[in-house]
Amino acid sequence: MNFKMTFASVFLVACVAGCAHKNPPGTNPTATDFDQAKEPPIYAQTHFAAGQLAESQLRLDKAAQQYESAANADPNYAEPLYRLGVVYVQLQNYPKAIETWNKYIKVTKGAANGYSNLGFAEEVAGDPLAAEGAYRKGIAKDPSNEACHVNFGLMLARHNHPNEALLQLQIVLPPAQAHYNLAAVYESMHRLDQAKAEYAKALDFDPTLDDARSKLASLSTASED
Repeated sequence: MNFKMTFASVFLVACVAGCAHKNPPGTNPTATDFDQAKEPPIYAQTHFAAGQLAESQLRLDKAAQQYESAANADPNYAEPLYRLGVVYVQLQNYPKAIETWNKYIKVTKGAANGYSNLGFAEEVAGDPLAAEGAYRKGIAKDPSNEACHVNFGLMLARHNHPNEALLQLQIVLPPAQAHYNLAAVYESMHRLDQAKAEYAKALDFDPTLDDARSKLASLSTASED
């Protein structure tokens, strides 16, 4: 599949803001991702806690430093690697994000959520082919992984492969949510006619989807002005 890059290299959330999919994929690791043979040493845990505090205060550079220290203190400590990967993407330090997610995947012995986050980092870094490879590895590891399917589907939509995008989304999302997510991607790209069509399809599948109704009404009003 040949992708053509069509968006600037900026930080994007894993699931389009306000989408019907209420828990953005790739943001919450599973409990088994962090299963380890022994507890990390106390100094590693201390650095991790300091990183969490700094991140909660949006001091991302400081958070990255603390998470790095925690990971250096215990190379098998998965939690700081996970948060470090997230922070590096937010800082738009994509080479370090990709390096970190690869470390996380190694430590967790191939956690599917790690591949999902690696794919997202590679996409925003400007390498959608590598991103596709990461998503496919995650799906091979766990065919039901929601983060991999949704992030892969959203990427396909951003790169003008709507049929393949919908297929990936519908594997793990109800039809209404799948169409809503497609609509949100199109809206973010200012492809408003396609966005309205997808919001309408979402309502066809679920007439109670108030978010889709509000979005459709807003776009219809804007197009009349």
